[in-house]
Amino acid sequence: MAKNKTLETKESVKDFIAKISEVRKRKDFSSITDLVSKHTGLKPKMWGTSIVGFGSYHYKYESGREGDAPMVGIAPRASSIVLYLGCEQAVRDDLLSKFGKYKLSGSCIHIHKLEDIDTAVLIKMVKNSIEHRKKEYTC
Repeated sequence: MAKNKTLETKESVKDFIAKISEVRKRKDFSSITDLVSKHTGLKPKMWGTSIVGFGSYHYKYESGREGDAPMVGIAPRASSIVLYLGCEQAVRDDLLSKFGKYKLSGSCIHIHKLEDIDTAVLIKMVKNSIEHRKKEYTC
């Protein structure tokens, strides 16, 4: 069975953010990281080489595959900042209608600029994601 490549590391989040080449994306990513940390009390940690995660949960699928993952994750990608959230579907749909400008790709939410979104709605989605993960998995 394949091993999970996205594992928590000891790498520095601050150093990772400093390496984001695009100035606006670096500032927006840093602001989102600070917001999530402030409103959840969770310390940001690196997961793999490019995801900043908050908290963790242990999953186990019917197939037998299991591992750990962040309850909330964010990553700077070439064309956007990606949010990895596990909100309850009905709550997510309601909050996304108030979120601002974004694109969906599977369960990932892509944003281009922090000013395009409502950060209060972002925090509600983050908190719902954490609550949802805690209900479904071992945290």
